[in-house]
Amino acid sequence: MKNEAEDTREFGTLSELIEGIEVAMLTTRARDGGLVSRPLQTLEMDAQGDLYFFTAADSGKVEELLAHPEVNVAYADPSRQRYVSVRGRASIERDRARIDALWTPAAKAFFPEGRDDPDLAVLRVRVESAEYWDSPSTFVGRAIGFARALAGEGPKALGDHGHVGPR
Repeated sequence: MKNEAEDTREFGTLSELIEGIEVAMLTTRARDGGLVSRPLQTLEMDAQGDLYFFTAADSGKVEELLAHPEVNVAYADPSRQRYVSVRGRASIERDRARIDALWTPAAKAFFPEGRDDPDLAVLRVRVESAEYWDSPSTFVGRAIGFARALAGEGPKALGDHGHVGPR
């Protein structure tokens, strides 16, 4: 993932938290009002904190976001005990320069015709806010935090919980 969001303190924090988590779960609102989640690879977080993904323009999620652009993007890294929930507004773009900048040879697995695939689009999520949970990643660190929580320090001893935003 390209990471350019270190220009601002809040989005720098968010970019550090999601750095190295390649796949996120994007949640949209379905036509019947239910929530639907699916995995997407985060390609970039820009200096304004916007997240970018490739998507098929004819996919069901595109229809869903055109009707309801409010989305959630969830990141999880159990090995580091790091979890992030991002709230934002999605849009679909066909900007050739953005496609070229984000393109990698691996994307051809999903878009066989390459950068010129007529179904290729960019899904952009304008981050409005995010919450995160970040705990010690080692067994010993988690055990110490748990013992401290039981000894009276409460849940804060288990790790950091924070908020980024609103935009």
